[in-house]
Amino acid sequence: MESATEARDASRDGKMNSDGAIPTEAELIERARALLPALRERAARTHEEGNVPAESIAEMKHAGLFRIVRPKRYGGYEMHPAVLYEVQMVLAEACMSTAWVQGLLAVHDFQLALFDDRAQADVWGSNEDALISSTYQPVGKVTRADGGYRLSGHWRFSSGSAHGDWIFLGSIFAPEDGSAQPDLLTFLLPRSDYQVIDGSWNVFGMQGTGSLDIVVDDAFIPEYRTHSMTEGFEIDGQKGLKVNTAPLYRLPWGQLFARIVSSAQIGSLQGAYDAFLDIAGKRVSLADGTVMAESVSTVRLAARVATEIAEMRSTLRASFDAMMHHAETTGAIPMEERLRYRYEAGTIARRCARSVDAMMEILGSSGIDKASPILPFWRDIMASRAHFANNPDNIELSVGGHMLGKPSMERFC
Repeated sequence: MESATEARDASRDGKMNSDGAIPTEAELIERARALLPALRERAARTHEEGNVPAESIAEMKHAGLFRIVRPKRYGGYEMHPAVLYEVQMVLAEACMSTAWVQGLLAVHDFQLALFDDRAQADVWGSNEDALISSTYQPVGKVTRADGGYRLSGHWRFSSGSAHGDWIFLGSIFAPEDGSAQPDLLTFLLPRSDYQVIDGSWNVFGMQGTGSLDIVVDDAFIPEYRTHSMTEGFEIDGQKGLKVNTAPLYRLPWGQLFARIVSSAQIGSLQGAYDAFLDIAGKRVSLADGTVMAESVSTVRLAARVATEIAEMRSTLRASFDAMMHHAETTGAIPMEERLRYRYEAGTIARRCARSVDAMMEILGSSGIDKASPILPFWRDIMASRAHFANNPDNIELSVGGHMLGKPSMERFC
């Protein structure tokens, strides 16, 4: 439990209010909005350097934006998950790469809360500002060792890894004696046990996420620094629930992760929409001298995009409200709902891509100019569709099959 001295120290650093209280959702949103001018100024640099600048990370730490779903016992806010997504969407109005990294580094605190408490103490016991990056690709070689596992391999796509003090790595473990079914395990490693490969992230969009390759050479991971996907799906067997008893931690980990890799797109679409309105209000057609904003097609599109953004935000909040209600009452979310929420998250990137692409088509040369303010949003939203969780086809069969009475094999929902 946090002492009065620790609370005062945190408040001086901006993470808590002056009275040592946890900030409200409105206060966190205000803190995020206050960062937007600086993030906009650094957006081009973030893309060019292929990484979120250290000062942006420091400012988000100071504002407490990485603590939203962390347990209170380790200096976190233990808030409704929708707060995290609201903050992420606000940041994405300025720079989607920055918002993507903030969201991932923050949501990893939720997963760590599901680990054995010894793992939580390893990470936060001496450094409450510690950040965890990840890549859950099921690669690597895993073998049993006395008291844990040995792990080696080469993983790709670890967003924000340059800023991580620890990392989550995914790998499938299958007992050699056949005593149990293969399971996807998440291994927690300190920075000293892995190598971040500079220059390994070269893409046209989302370059600023710094999603670098990770190499591990025969590292030992204690048993308590692992988390099972099966346990995450079934909820009850997770060791962290013995100490983190708030209803928040009875939500499925897969639900939080799927939304963190899709919600930055909603905020980015808002940024693109604001740029679209600004450009359309000023652009005059060379053909007939009319202002673009007077075009029927422009007006119709403005209405459609605004409505789509509002609907996606509303659905996100309603989904987590419903999940939190189940966690606070029955303790179990019906499978039909879990699949639907997961599917909804999977459709977001495509929906945002269609909307921003439609705006680009109407803007014509004003959209594709390298100096166009809408272009970075278009680029990053399009690139985000490549993430496995943002392909709704991967979950659609499970959703439809369940509705038709077929058993679902989906475990990340």
